[in-house]
Amino acid sequence: MLKKNLAALIKVKTIVTLAVIAVFAVLSLKGAISGDNVMLVVTSVIAFYFGTQHERDAAQ
Repeated sequence: MLKKNLAALIKVKTIVTLAVIAVFAVLSLKGAISGDNVMLVVTSVIAFYFGTQHERDAAQ
């Protein structure tokens, strides 16, 4: 049961991560925000995502 809930959470995190990256990329291409802001946000999101993935793998 716990593994199933954890798997569902990871899927949600993956979708959210990809959505955030896509939104900021589109905003950057439209010129609504600067590329520096995109890099900061995308780097933070990716670091958080892979950091939690690493912790999960290490715990198993």
